[in-house]
Amino acid sequence: MINQLKKIFPSLVVGTTEMIQSSSFCWYIMDNGEKIGIQKDELTSKDKKLLQTFLTPYKVQLPLPSEQERNWQRIINQTATNIDIITKTPYRFVYFTMNDEQIEPTVFKESIQAMFDYPIPMLWENEREGMIIEEQPTIVEESLPYHQMIDVIMSDLYVNVHFFVGPYLNNYYDAKDQYNRILTYAKIALSYSNKPVINYQDAMPFVLLEQTDNSFRHHLIQVTLQEFATKQDFLKTIHTFLTCNLNISETAKKLFMHRNSLQYRIDKFIEKTGIDIRQFHQAVTVYFALLANMHKE
Repeated sequence: MINQLKKIFPSLVVGTTEMIQSSSFCWYIMDNGEKIGIQKDELTSKDKKLLQTFLTPYKVQLPLPSEQERNWQRIINQTATNIDIITKTPYRFVYFTMNDEQIEPTVFKESIQAMFDYPIPMLWENEREGMIIEEQPTIVEESLPYHQMIDVIMSDLYVNVHFFVGPYLNNYYDAKDQYNRILTYAKIALSYSNKPVINYQDAMPFVLLEQTDNSFRHHLIQVTLQEFATKQDFLKTIHTFLTCNLNISETAKKLFMHRNSLQYRIDKFIEKTGIDIRQFHQAVTVYFALLANMHKE
């Protein structure tokens, strides 16, 4: 199709991330996801209407990439010939995703940048998701918590955003692999949890469970949760107890439940299943079973 269109519109180009920033082109998305651009002065109103019948118009909103971001893109794509173009400071990838059309990417980027004292690279996957590349501060206390970022963004911009915070890395030769892993793990974690900020370490149970098949998950549910698998009140109680680090007082407070009532439910679960969730190693198995039960097919 591209060759046929090019015969009609000689200025047609297949867009790269940098090319589609040009305002002199009208951009369209092909069925295979490729973006093509045709110079505006080559298109009549009739041409535009015709193209929109079989192509999806593409609204260019992504910020122009800085030189630092272009360098990082080369690192991720493994096309950089000299990794010294990037600082040797430990870094981490922080995935972000927003609801559609809540805010223009340029405004979002400016808001994030305002929270850092140095230029922060941001690579976009599309208009609603991408990756922040954050350098490790020399003083740990200077690191801005992403929970705090969300509070600022929500209060100032009214944007619903989620972050997946990766670990700090030192090896730039593995950047492509790490970038793709964070993309994959983030989407898995966000399908299991609705927390606005998820750390890499907290997401590993979700990632590990995702590697198992349905047969194993059903078996885990049956032998671990047993008769409680369908008792939502009990499941919520046990899940909260585990996520509160097996702390009775904190769990009771979070559930607005009397300590004695909470203790009764925990004791009953232990008695019926034979699994002592007050013990860390047994609690881990129950936690996996709870995750499997919450996302069973």
